[in-house]
Parts: sequence; structure tokens; C-alpha cells
Amino acid sequence: MLFDSGYLILFIAIIVVSGAAQMYIRSTYGRWSRVPNGAGLSGGQVAEYLRDHAQFGNRSGREAITAISVVPGALSDHFDPRDRSLSLSEAVAHQPSIASMAIAAHEVGHAQQMAEGSALMQLRSLLVPAVSFGPGLAYVFILGGLFLQMAGLFVIGILLFGIAVLFSILTLPVEIQASQKALAMLQSTGVITSEQDRSGTRSMLTAAALTYVAAAVGAILTLLYYLTLARRSN
Repeated sequence: MLFDSGYLILFIAIIVVSGAAQMYIRSTYGRWSRVPNGAGLSGGQVAEYLRDHAQFGNRSGREAITAISVVPGALSDHFDPRDRSLSLSEAVAHQPSIASMAIAAHEVGHAQQMAEGSALMQLRSLLVPAVSFGPGLAYVFILGGLFLQMAGLFVIGILLFGIAVLFSILTLPVEIQASQKALAMLQSTGVITSEQDRSGTRSMLTAAALTYVAAAVGAILTLLYYLTLARRSN
């Protein structure tokens, strides 16, 4: 049966875990977005400074980060490995806070990963096209397999959903490494000027990592549930 008590428990667990992670990152961001960083630099200025002063393997900073732009939305910051562009949300780009400094540095950390040829970063990038449509198709095949009692469709759906799970799992070490690189760059270039800067940056990067942990846990639990359904139908 598709909508049994196990599914309800799983749904509640995922909502609680992901909701708690989102509340924590927003609470942490809210706290440190009100605290100015010691360098007095906005997130956009931090990104530019790190691009010009940090090490990016054999590439120059302007080769590793081709453009820095501002995009709408809250916490919509990201690095695009396809064209090596870095996008910052308006608040992060313009506020000289510890939160903005940490977020901007984290995205520059992704640029450093790409420039240094991180295998995990490259593998995750290869999965992006499949992940963009895989989960949607997975649900179609899984539901079709359940309602039509066709095991083949169900298996295809699980395999497609497995790609999304693999992406979530690969994302964890990629994001953790980007945060480590961010902190190292901020310290080596002298952008961090006080213990408060360091403590706030660590708090921000830890909170961000927890959101990816929550996403991975939710994806794994969902996959395990689908595998349980597949075993029951046999």
C-alpha cells in the first residue's frame, strides 16, 4: 500500500529534519547578518578580494571566477561551474556583515575547488543534468509501477531516484570542503581580523553544512522506503 503509516512517519521525519535545519540556518544568518565584519567589506567586496588575492591552482583568480554578479532572492548565492561565474544575493553582496563574508567566501571556495580539479566537484557537476529531471521522472515511474503493478517501472523509478540520492551524498563532502577552503582563504588573506569574525564564520559555515546533511538524510530515508515497498511487492 502506497500511503501507509510508514510513509506518514517518513514524511513527518523529513519535514521535521529539513525544517529544523532551515530554521537553524536562518536563525544563524539572522544573528550574524547584524554583526559587521572587522574588515568592513561587503560580501561582494570579499568575493572580489579573495578572487584577486587567494590561490586557485594553476589559474588566476579572474580565470577561476569569470564574473561576480548580484541575483534576486534570499540566500540564492551560488557558483556556476559551467561558466565559472559567482552570483550573490542582494543582501549578501551589499552588507558588510560576518554572515555576508562567510557566504561569499564559501562560494569562492567552490571556485577554488573547480580550479584545483576537485574530483568530487567534477563528478557532482556531471550529475546536475540528470538530477534536474531525474526525481520528477522517478516519481512518475514509481507511482506508475505501484498502481499498474509493474515491477519494471518501479525499479526504473528507484534507479532514477537513486541518482538524486547520490547527488545529495556527493554534495556533503563538496560543501564541507568548500567551507574549509573558505575559512582558510579568509585567514590567509587577512580578511578575518578578530576572533569574533572567526567564530561567526565557523557558525555560518556549520549551519550551512547542516542543511545539506538534512537533505541527504531525507533523500536516503525516502530511497529506503521505496526499496521497502519494492520488497513488499515481490
